[in-house]
Amino acid sequence: MALWCGTIAPMIQLANLTCYPIKACRGFDVQESNVERMGLEHDRRMMVVTLEGEFLTQREFPRLALITPTLENDSLTLSAPNFDSMQIPVQTEGFTWPVNIWKSKGVNAIDQGDDAANWFSDWLDASVRLVHIAGGIQRRLNPDFSINADDHTGFADGYPILIISGESLQDLNSRLDTPLPMNRFRPNIVVKGCEPFAEDTWRRIRIGDIEMALVKPCPRCVVTTIDKETLEKSKEPLRTLEKYRRHEFGAIFGMNAIPLKSGRLEVGMSVQVIQ
Repeated sequence: MALWCGTIAPMIQLANLTCYPIKACRGFDVQESNVERMGLEHDRRMMVVTLEGEFLTQREFPRLALITPTLENDSLTLSAPNFDSMQIPVQTEGFTWPVNIWKSKGVNAIDQGDDAANWFSDWLDASVRLVHIAGGIQRRLNPDFSINADDHTGFADGYPILIISGESLQDLNSRLDTPLPMNRFRPNIVVKGCEPFAEDTWRRIRIGDIEMALVKPCPRCVVTTIDKETLEKSKEPLRTLEKYRRHEFGAIFGMNAIPLKSGRLEVGMSVQVIQ
C-alpha cells in the first residue's frame, strides 16, 4: 500500500473526466477516455482562429463559452443557444496552414471548411476559421517544466492535462459569497478523496497504468470570472484566489500535468500518489 505524507494514503479516486474538443468552447464529461502523450484523446485538437491564423479565447470572445461541440466517430456537431446546430466531418488530413498560439508560431493546422467557418463567424459576428492540429505535429512544452524532450500538447494553453481536486473547489467556495461550478476552471481530471490543494504537493501520480508528472501550478486568468451560462463577469474567483493562493506565477488553482505514457482512464479508478 502506498504511503502519503508518512501515513496510509487516503482513498483518492478519479471523479470526473472532461474533454474539450475545441479550445475555449464547452467541454463534455466522459466515463472513460484514451490518454495520449498530447493529453486526453480529442482534447483541444481544434481551435478557432482569425483569418491571419491567430488563436481566439473567451478573453476576446466570451460567446465561445456557449458553444457545445460533440464528437461521434469522425463527426463534429456544433450547437449554441437559440442557434441552428451544424454537423461536419472532422478533417485530419489535407492542406495545412500555419497558426499561432501563445509563443508557438507557425503550428501546422488543417482548416475545417467553409461551413464550419461560416457557422462560427455568424455566432461570433467576426470572420474566423476552425482548424484541427495537423497529424504528427508536436507542439513542445516549456523545457523548464517538461520531463522528456519530446513532451508536447495540442492547442491547450501550455500542458496536456489539468488536474484539480473537488476538495480544492470546496475550499474555495467556502470563502465565496456565491459558490462556483468546476467548469469555471476547465480541468480535464477531477479527483476526490484528498485534502484541499493536496494536488499542489504531488509530483507523480498513477491512475490505472498511466503515470503522470504534475509539473507546474496553473495560474488563473480572467476567463475564470466569466459565468459559462450567462457570460456575466465578476471579480471572483480571482479576487479571493489572490488573497490566499498567491504564487510567483500568479493566483494558482489546479496543477498542469504531463502523461508519461499512453493508456486509458475510467471514472472511479484509484489515484496513487507515488511522489
